[in-house]
Formats: sequence, structure tokens, C-alpha cells
Amino acid sequence: MRASVFVGTSVDGFLARADGTFDFLSAGGSGEEPHGFEEFFATVDALVMGRSTYEVVLPFPEWPYGAKPVFVLSHRPLPPEPAGAVVERMAGEPAEVFSQLAARGFGHVYVDGGRTIQAFLRAGLVERLVISRVPVLVGEGIPLFGPLDADVLLTHVATRTFAGGLVQSEYEVARSPEADPQAAPTRYSPGHPP
Repeated sequence: MRASVFVGTSVDGFLARADGTFDFLSAGGSGEEPHGFEEFFATVDALVMGRSTYEVVLPFPEWPYGAKPVFVLSHRPLPPEPAGAVVERMAGEPAEVFSQLAARGFGHVYVDGGRTIQAFLRAGLVERLVISRVPVLVGEGIPLFGPLDADVLLTHVATRTFAGGLVQSEYEVARSPEADPQAAPTRYSPGHPP
């Protein structure tokens, strides 16, 4: 199984305002032009998101995920899901959640929500990042990235620009030496010059 992130941020790196709203993501008309989300979404079998993200999306006039299973990470019972939505609560560390979903036959999972993305990145479970930066600075809010136990090395795949000003960069997440003992050294040392 593989996990990917496809997310929009402000240029200063915020997913949402402090109250969880993300109205600014339509800056420069970026919400009106296609930027690959539909194609990406067609490749995923399920979504994993945090409770805060679920509660932000819940009141939308139309459930945005169709009949794809949505797994919400929470220790508390969830509010009722919208009609037609397939929602299940899960709890546990990212590796446990990943293992449970793999055992259930899911092949490609879309990870969403600030803390959830950060936790899956720290656990070394995200393979692909697609980050769309919209042309706005918001100054404060919920950041895409947070503290890490070690560097997360990225391989640049592509950067695309759109007429409305959106700049989208795609990366593959390199496996860390801790996760893959056969990986080449990634830190400079006397025995491994740059």
C-alpha cells in the first residue's frame, strides 16, 4: 500500500486559518481551474484524515469524497456522516492504521489534514507529496509541516504553474536510512563526502 498527500497551502505554508477555514485557497481563481486533483483522486482507494479536518468538511453542501471510504482518526465517537458517505472511525499510531488498511486490501490512500499529514510523514509512510501554493500570504494558521525527528529527503518530480497564479510542486519522499538499511548515506560525514 502507498500513501500520498495532495494539498493546497498559502505561499507562507498554511493549510487553513487558525479556526480551520481555508477560504483563501481560492485566491487568484485557483479554485476555478483544474489542477490535477480529480485525476489524483481517481487513483486513491480511501482517505485518512484527522477529526478536525472531518469536522470542517462535514457541513459542506455536498460531500466531496463520494462513496470512497473515509477513515477518520479519533478516539471519540464521530458526528453522523452525511447521506451516502462511507465514514469509519479509527484510532492508533500511523503505522498501525497503515497496517490495518493494507490488511483490508487498500492500495493507495490519500492522507489529509495538518496533524495527520505530519504524523504520517514522521512515521515514514508518505510516498508522494503534491503541494499547490496559492498566491496569498495569510500570516498565521495551521501549518502544513511541523517538527520532525529527522530530515525528510524529497526528490523533485515536477513543478507546474497555472494561469491564476497557483504553483504546484510534486515530490517523491525518499526512504530514510533508518527505514531502509540498504539506502545510500544521506548525511555528510568524513567517509561520505558531498
